[in-house]
Amino acid sequence: MTNAAYGTILLVEDDLSLASWVQEFLQQKGYQVLLEQRGDTVLPLLRRQHVDLILLDLMLPGLNGLDVCRQIRRDYAVPVLMLTAQGEEVDEVIGLGVGATDYLVKPVRPRILLARIQAALRQSADATPSQQLVFGSLTICASSRRVLLGETDIVLTSAEFALLWYLASRAGQVCSRDQVFQALKGREHDGLDRRFDVMVSVLRKKLGDDAKEPKRIKTVWGQGYLFVTEHWTI
Repeated sequence: MTNAAYGTILLVEDDLSLASWVQEFLQQKGYQVLLEQRGDTVLPLLRRQHVDLILLDLMLPGLNGLDVCRQIRRDYAVPVLMLTAQGEEVDEVIGLGVGATDYLVKPVRPRILLARIQAALRQSADATPSQQLVFGSLTICASSRRVLLGETDIVLTSAEFALLWYLASRAGQVCSRDQVFQALKGREHDGLDRRFDVMVSVLRKKLGDDAKEPKRIKTVWGQGYLFVTEHWTI
């Protein structure tokens, strides 16, 4: 984080009227805001400028937001919040699948935008360099955002890693959906959003857990998710 502000945010948006109010609003809240209008200029900027979070539009000249997010995830663990006017569920799934931390549909209300940014920055700050969790053959390292199962690297998206880290760091306790949404999205669960249910299923598959009788990440009916502490081998 920068000393003069709460953090540096890169806003990638080609709608100048939208970009202007977002930049002004966030600057009033204490953030430094950098603005880019093209997708193909994001990576060159990241190579020369540290940022704490990226607000990334989906439809951009030069390179679309999905491809930009894929490029970012090859080298950077910075939180990425995708902004788009498209509200179909498939777009959200694709965005999260390429490594977006969160997904916001325009028009975005200022207070909601701020809450999502704060949640993403808290989530990123919680994974401090000294933190590493080990459960039998499973190792989760916060500094490198690396997950090892035995000697095998498990490739996770940023959102998947954040969920795994949240549950694993609270191993042995049931985490409600409201708690997960508050921690990772900055809002309560609306009772309909199933993104974390889907993500838990993906994590089980990647970790070799049994989908029908999971031993690592359990869903406790009516309560939430439980990361099991007992030694587990596959």
